[in-house]
Amino acid sequence: MVYLPTILFSMGEGAVLPLIPVIAANMGADVAAAALVASALVVGQLCGNLPAGWAVARIGERFTMVIAGVVSMIAVAGMAFAPVIAVFAASVFLLGFCAAAFGLARHAFMTTRVPLEFRARALSLLGGSFRLGVFVGPFVTAGLLQLFGTEQAAIWFFMACLVVMVVLVLFGPDPEKTHAPLPSSPLVEDSGEAVSGSIPTFERVGIFRTMWRFRGVLGRLGLAASSLSAVRSARQVMLPLWGVSLGLDAQTIALVVGVSGAIDFALFYASGQVMDRFGRLWAAMPAMVLMGAGFLVLSLTHDGEAAVLWFGMLAAVLGVGNGLSSGILLTLGADVAPKQDPAPFLGSWRTLTDAGGAAAPLIVSGVTAIASLSVAAALMGAVGILGALGFIRWIPRFSPRQGPPA
Repeated sequence: MVYLPTILFSMGEGAVLPLIPVIAANMGADVAAAALVASALVVGQLCGNLPAGWAVARIGERFTMVIAGVVSMIAVAGMAFAPVIAVFAASVFLLGFCAAAFGLARHAFMTTRVPLEFRARALSLLGGSFRLGVFVGPFVTAGLLQLFGTEQAAIWFFMACLVVMVVLVLFGPDPEKTHAPLPSSPLVEDSGEAVSGSIPTFERVGIFRTMWRFRGVLGRLGLAASSLSAVRSARQVMLPLWGVSLGLDAQTIALVVGVSGAIDFALFYASGQVMDRFGRLWAAMPAMVLMGAGFLVLSLTHDGEAAVLWFGMLAAVLGVGNGLSSGILLTLGADVAPKQDPAPFLGSWRTLTDAGGAAAPLIVSGVTAIASLSVAAALMGAVGILGALGFIRWIPRFSPRQGPPA
């Protein structure tokens, strides 16, 4: 009940994600406009985080996920029946808004209930659940395209995943009732009685007061985290666009993205082990260096004779880098979140990190329109290298056995 709903949601999203630029291009968009439509997903996530933090703090994770799932069905139906590209983009935006609520609900649940000594592994498993969907989804898309010959089949597959997910969350056991918050939390009295319901709070100070109170950590560590989110988001948008610019068909693009996702997925638990044993830095910094270098090399290969081969190889490199960073943003957010009422802070944290994710496709679109897709790839490579330096400077150093410094 903790991981399966996440797998279902991400599997459907992963099936549709590689096709968003392709569908936009089929509706008449050029490469830059297709990148803009794809960016609507992360822009929606950016806009949804603060309302999601409010909702989780007041109605709990379970009902937030149910509402997000139902509204996602409306968004998917809009994608399927969109008569013009503007409606399609609006539906993608709404889907991102719901994905933010879904992701924050699970993040808040894990923050209040997972002990620090294996927090990174547990949150890497949560990140791995998302990655499983990104891994399986494109292969499902490739099979559906082969079977039905239309991108609409993947959209309806997403709808089926959403229906199953909502039914499971609504009628399955409620983890909020079966797993009490940590006894070490200052919010929980050791009365010996089970604690149920939504995230317990001591003093709800609101979203914007929380942002101001924690402006220091959000402005430093959050900035480095947003660069990681930007590089990740650029990878999701850049790989399909790169395939389109090379003239590859939708099935081939889906397979390349799927292989990259498979490598990404294979490394998710290793990331948690590294973070719990050696510290958060030793997962974040190598991941950023790999993805930054991958984009820099990719920017030099577009017009070469072996451009397609380089595309496949560097998609794999980007998958390795992304896999090594599995769960790092979730873990860092949980590390620095207040124990009293984490949901508003996590809404702020995810808003900042998603701002990087939302900006990256817009930057890719703008730079592609002004210069070229290769220049956009080089720029994102530079962001990756700078982000690695930011993590070296600002990630807190502490032993998982002792906890973070006061």
